[in-house]
Amino acid sequence: MKMSPKFSFSLIVLSLISVLCAAGDSSVARGGDDGGGATVELWCVAKNNADDAALQSAIDWACGPGGASCGPIQTGGPCYDASDILRTASFAFNDYFLKHGMTDDSCNFANSAALTSLNPSHNGCKFPSSLSRSSGSFNGSITTGLGSASEDISSSTSTLSSWIFELMAINLLSATLLIL
Repeated sequence: MKMSPKFSFSLIVLSLISVLCAAGDSSVARGGDDGGGATVELWCVAKNNADDAALQSAIDWACGPGGASCGPIQTGGPCYDASDILRTASFAFNDYFLKHGMTDDSCNFANSAALTSLNPSHNGCKFPSSLSRSSGSFNGSITTGLGSASEDISSSTSTLSSWIFELMAINLLSATLLIL
């Protein structure tokens, strides 16, 4: 079966445009590290479905051997709330995350933590974000927030970009073979 040259050419042009658009969007997915894309602030927070005992254990580790600055969540601190272990853990997790390279591993805490782009600051408790410690780029996963039972909604942006490019390359190859 032979396709018309006009249809084949249109398919190739469409494939090339798709590849170029995907390449242009990859800077946004990486957090705009080239200065031209959108910038996303990130915070490391406790997952709301995490077990309280696991959260307490993670707080103890983060504020002890982990080296997080936990003064604000101590009695009398602006983030102290003995009745809300999620907020307490989130503050400790976020401080640890910012001090230890802002990687997927530094926001895990035995799968009790996740990244969010929703600011968890509340009342007089200010959570510093990834932008206060970096150029604004991050290669990791993001969740939808502290207040819902959501899990990670995206995979690594480099994996996503790679997947998009592979798909576009396959599309372009298929279109080229149709012409021949």
